[in-house]
Amino acid sequence: MLPRVLLFSALLSPSLVADAGEPLPWVELSADGKGFQQVPSGRPFIPWGFNYDHEGDGRLLEDYWVDQWPKVAEAFREMKSLGANVVRIHLQFGKFMRSPSEPNRSSLDQLKKLTRLAERTGLYLDVTGLGCYHKQDVPTWYDQLSEEERWAAQAVFWEAVAKTCSASPAIFCYDLMNEPVAPAGKRKSDDWLGPGFGGKHFVQRIGLDRKGRERPDIARAWIHQLVGAIRKRDQRHLITVGLVPWSLDRPGLTSGFVPTKVADELDFIAVHLYPEKEKVDEAIETLKGFAAVGKPVVIEETFTLKCGADELRQFFEKSRPYATGWIGFYWGKMPDELRPVKTIPAALTLQWLELFQELGPEMKAGNNTP
Repeated sequence: MLPRVLLFSALLSPSLVADAGEPLPWVELSADGKGFQQVPSGRPFIPWGFNYDHEGDGRLLEDYWVDQWPKVAEAFREMKSLGANVVRIHLQFGKFMRSPSEPNRSSLDQLKKLTRLAERTGLYLDVTGLGCYHKQDVPTWYDQLSEEERWAAQAVFWEAVAKTCSASPAIFCYDLMNEPVAPAGKRKSDDWLGPGFGGKHFVQRIGLDRKGRERPDIARAWIHQLVGAIRKRDQRHLITVGLVPWSLDRPGLTSGFVPTKVADELDFIAVHLYPEKEKVDEAIETLKGFAAVGKPVVIEETFTLKCGADELRQFFEKSRPYATGWIGFYWGKMPDELRPVKTIPAALTLQWLELFQELGPEMKAGNNTP
């Protein structure tokens, strides 16, 4: 393995950094509405990349992107060297808002700095917002807001982020929230966050009380308000929302974000799918349900979490007719840093990164077969 300093130097080579004389092309929906393209060339663009949601020690981006900026820059170059063209970042509401109406200027400035890094590195950003992953970092005043007040504060967040990012070609999309859930049942909930996973809360409720409303109607109204906030400042970049696989209108657990009922104002569908062992075909059937909306589908989260690399490979191959983008995970360690494997998490991560490198050229080339 190369010493860290030599690796960092290697990643600065011209082949891995965008040419300063050639601005990063913008990305928009393709003319047929089935995928994405770069403009003005019209070259197809297929998202293939990583969630950079935290480092290996569990710290979120805002916890270290000021004091340890070189770590962030190095991670971006490493992800580029692995073959990524998209990086999904997760912005925490509590780090970007000082009050319901006052954005945090220093955080917005750091986000601007990150967009410039992405431009230089030749990577596009999937900007996911409104995160409350670390419950201890959620402002007390935020949890005390009513639904109407909370949505208004979220709109302020998105208007500020869109204003900051609107001029950058490095923005692939804005993702309104990671795995939102509309209120369910007849009884009022008392917690805006879903159950924790690995010390983080990835699922978030957009309301605590149905108040007699249909769940998809609540989701549509929420999407409409936040899309409107973004479009005040940015009419060009794509907008989506990260959906759990149980968003489909099927018996059992549902999120209320039924794709066919809430997608009108979204540019494409983003779904999080982790195929299970010996259930790859079931995952494909779920994917087909999201593709039925008729808009491009990006698998915004996937990983060797519930199956091995061989079955994840099968999932990628079988998903190609229905998806036009795939995003896994990167947590700050390159394959050589994971060898020799000493833990199960390291083994899973290594399998994933090796598969990502192997399939990258083929997946980014497109040629999906309907």
